[in-house]
Amino acid sequence: MNASFLTRCAAPLALLVLSACTSMTPSYERPAAPVAADWPQGPAAAPLPVGGGGSSVADLPWTDFMADARIRALVEIAQRNNRDLRLAVLNVEQVRAQLGIQRADLLPTVGLGASASRAPNSSGVMSNAFSVGFAVSSFELDLFGRVRSLNQAALARYLASEEGRRAAQVALIAAVASTELAVRADDELLQVTRRALLSREESLRLVRVRLDGGVAAEPELRGAESLLAAARGNIAGLRRQRSLDQNALMLLVGQPLPADLPEAVPLGQLAFAELPVGLPSEVLLKRPDISQAEQQLLAANANIGAARAAFFPRISLTGSFGTASNQLSGLFDDLAWTFASQLIQPLFDAGRNESALAAAKAGRAIAVAQYEKAIQVAFREVADALAGRATLGEQLAAQRAQAAAEESRAALAEQLVRGGVASQLDLLDAERSRLAARQAVVQLELARLQNAVLLYRVLGGGAGQPPSQAMSK
Repeated sequence: MNASFLTRCAAPLALLVLSACTSMTPSYERPAAPVAADWPQGPAAAPLPVGGGGSSVADLPWTDFMADARIRALVEIAQRNNRDLRLAVLNVEQVRAQLGIQRADLLPTVGLGASASRAPNSSGVMSNAFSVGFAVSSFELDLFGRVRSLNQAALARYLASEEGRRAAQVALIAAVASTELAVRADDELLQVTRRALLSREESLRLVRVRLDGGVAAEPELRGAESLLAAARGNIAGLRRQRSLDQNALMLLVGQPLPADLPEAVPLGQLAFAELPVGLPSEVLLKRPDISQAEQQLLAANANIGAARAAFFPRISLTGSFGTASNQLSGLFDDLAWTFASQLIQPLFDAGRNESALAAAKAGRAIAVAQYEKAIQVAFREVADALAGRATLGEQLAAQRAQAAAEESRAALAEQLVRGGVASQLDLLDAERSRLAARQAVVQLELARLQNAVLLYRVLGGGAGQPPSQAMSK
């Protein structure tokens, strides 16, 4: 009986081996990057440091890039509490579970079953039937790779979800840093404007004294009142903007800001690590959003294989192996087995399979376009950030020089007014220019630092680290 059983099982076992030999998934070729071979050159893109020896921004941990203690503390909190990042992590877990479900179709499902029945036989005599054993139900022999193609698509979707998590993490780090920098800029602008407010209140007092003494004219009084009102309006606007930036920061970190955060360092004293910049072909493909788009392309490519395999016969197996008896006391005395196969060859499906294949091919074309667009958008983002790094430092230096000149001009105007050589209107104009120059310095310092954070993000900063290192637990 054992030899006969093995002989009968030889055919399905051979089919099972053959089922791992065929695949109709098209060979994958990575589309050529539809961007230039190098970053834009010119006045806005001065020579920049290029990474060598395999160094890459993707391998630079954010903790090494951002040495500021307050920003690092805020990022740590955000990685624990931010709901968008939490959703990205949960999405990875869900897709991982779906991958496990799909992989289960590669192996037969084996169950343990037992049955008992009592019914009259052909002679009208009541008879019993008892059985117990293992059973395999509807296992598909993957002769044409349909199940394996679906498994490849599920694996690619899982990897895409993991890259999406990495992209969400890099974006969160950059958003927290940029928003914290904006809050500091708001504070510094408020300090500058409040000092100007005090100065303008004193100027208005002096103008009124001079007006009462017949030395000043009414236009000087109205000018001083106008500057004072403008300063008060600026302070109200800056307070509102600070509240908005503070609210945005609390949303990013996922909780109210702790009271024991490290002290904020002034923007002028902040500096981030220098970033190596390589060729677009090396840099862009390390970005998690581009890796995500490529994994989605791989999933669409595998779907074509599954759609092609649907045109061919589908063979499924069912069987059982155990013991059976017509008496419960002799249930385990005799072996019993059954084996059955079913073949389904599509003949007429009203164009269902053709439409499914056309949809799969269109899906791959869409995925190619999305992949190419992701590369083009990334190229533009990096080029913009490089242009900012090449010009913002020079612009900030010029603005600081202008602010110093306006300080000297205002001091000189004040001396001339006291000596009776210049009018109060000249002093008011100098104070107005001095405040604007001071505010522009703060705004450019903010722009320079935020551009550095942006460059770190668009170069895929931190994306090359393992998840256990890249994400705080």
